[in-house]
Amino acid sequence: MTGPVQSIERAAAILRLLAGGPRRLGLGEVAASLGLAKGTAHGILRTLQHVDFVEQDAATGKYQLGAALLHLGTSYLDVNELRSRSINWADALAARSGEAVRLGTPLEGMVLVVHHVFRPDDTLQTLDVGSLLPLHASSLGKVLLAYGTAPLESALDSGLEAYTRHTLVTREQLTRALAEVREVGWAAEIQEMSMGEAGLAVPIRGHGGLVVGAIGLSGPVERVCDSQGHPRPALITLIREAARAISRDLGAARW
Repeated sequence: MTGPVQSIERAAAILRLLAGGPRRLGLGEVAASLGLAKGTAHGILRTLQHVDFVEQDAATGKYQLGAALLHLGTSYLDVNELRSRSINWADALAARSGEAVRLGTPLEGMVLVVHHVFRPDDTLQTLDVGSLLPLHASSLGKVLLAYGTAPLESALDSGLEAYTRHTLVTREQLTRALAEVREVGWAAEIQEMSMGEAGLAVPIRGHGGLVVGAIGLSGPVERVCDSQGHPRPALITLIREAARAISRDLGAARW
């Protein structure tokens, strides 16, 4: 019986390494982390980049997971399973936060809302399941863009529509915002899609750490943010806890 193919094992190790952290990694970091010669690591990275499993940032030369991995992920994790695994945790998040909760996945350059839990009060609300949100102007979309679940270039090519005066409408603004999302592990949208409204979101991961969706809450700015306009840490903690629980249910070992 033939043994494992070393080059494939090494490629898989690189993908897991890139999936396991919130930031891009340079060639030297990848090689050192896995005990590979730089030439070997570079050859594997270039091959993975050729098949769109890995993307290289033009400005820094560092690597991150490529959007093509999403298509592999959806072969075992469809929208219905993602939704079914999230329902109980989303309900609990709405009850604990007092705000509306949405679950999103990418669809044709937008965010598809696959689950929506109403804010637990008596106000009139509209069910958003099936609605499409802009990637660049929603916290759910920023998460999907930041982690390569939705392709950034497609969003840029489609044009960044200004919904309010706070919407990020340039490549530079959006690129900086996505880098911050990867750094802190969550995304915020404060009056970028609708004045007076704010949203927070966190990635949901599946097997191998691949980001397969996002969960977030939304509500009036004065409830989601503090008096200085900063997202309330307690809400971020609640969303993180829900995302970890869902990710564990989906087989993400890192959680």
